Amino acid sequence: MTVKAYGAHAAERPLEPIEISRRAPGAHDVQIDIAYCGVCHSDLHQVRSEWAGTQYPCVPGHEIVGRVSAVGAHVSGHQVGDLVGVGCIVDSCKHCHDCDEGLENYCDGMIGTYNFPTPDAPGWTLGGYSQQIVVHERYVLRIGHSQAQLAAVAPLLCAGITTYSPLRHWNAGPGKKVGIVGIGGLGHMGIKLAHAMGAHVVAFTTSESKVADAKALGADDVVVSRDAAQMAAQAKSFDLIVNTVAAPHDLDAFMALLKRDGTMTLVGAPASPHPSPDVFNLIFKRRSLAGSMIGGIPETQEMLDFCAEHGIVADIELIRADEINSAYERMLKGDVKYRFVIDTATLAG
Repeated sequence: MTVKAYGAHAAERPLEPIEISRRAPGAHDVQIDIAYCGVCHSDLHQVRSEWAGTQYPCVPGHEIVGRVSAVGAHVSGHQVGDLVGVGCIVDSCKHCHDCDEGLENYCDGMIGTYNFPTPDAPGWTLGGYSQQIVVHERYVLRIGHSQAQLAAVAPLLCAGITTYSPLRHWNAGPGKKVGIVGIGGLGHMGIKLAHAMGAHVVAFTTSESKVADAKALGADDVVVSRDAAQMAAQAKSFDLIVNTVAAPHDLDAFMALLKRDGTMTLVGAPASPHPSPDVFNLIFKRRSLAGSMIGGIPETQEMLDFCAEHGIVADIELIRADEINSAYERMLKGDVKYRFVIDTATLAG
């Protein structure tokens, strides 16, 4: 089936309307009419070849929500008309240790929603800046939010799970002091989720102008990280810091804020490496510097259910498909609160 999409034909060229092919649903496939697709910083990195290996045409998008329009003969968990989502994963090997534990995100054979190898034409996956997608039932997620909230649910499929997973893994909750570094697409979700989990949440920003915003999102305290005195007042007090910043920066300033046995986990993906941290910042307090990548399918479903129960969605700006290139430029400037979402109905013209 041919559907309309938005994609790029080269790193230096803007995204533009294109037509792509989707396979007919197989026995275990779910066909989804896409209603909305969130815009992730990863989309920009990949489409502009800031990350190696981009294949063109590149159709980004891995924060997908919509309705089931067809199911294969052996699909049991979804039916036509269901509200569903697809995140960053559309396939994996299904039989390794990671897959067996529901951690498909760490499977060596994980297939991402775009720019990963597939038997489908053109030979690599094409993402959610499109009218429709066909996905194996294992990687399709139930959405418990209302139709009216659907556009703002889309970023949960990446920004939501990217911050939820480390918060759950390192047991954020009552009695824990949790820092969220950066108040953007990822960070604003981290603040909302950590607050809902019952942690004492401290947001870190370089901008005085975001202090009120962070408190409105649920932060108990806000630290302007450029202020040495404010940073010093937080020394050795955090159980967990989730660092969402996607640009290289000094990690030691934040490592010094961890308690003994505290952890800072990196979830932001910069185009070039961070400066190396001072090993003594780790050794002297048995601190850990870690990383975390999205979440597996069971945990992503858990996150969606948690968000539906607590009324959590992303703060978004809804855009037309033909506004995506200007949205990328605004995203680079931090000119969005806090996530762009494409209304895919506008792909039809």
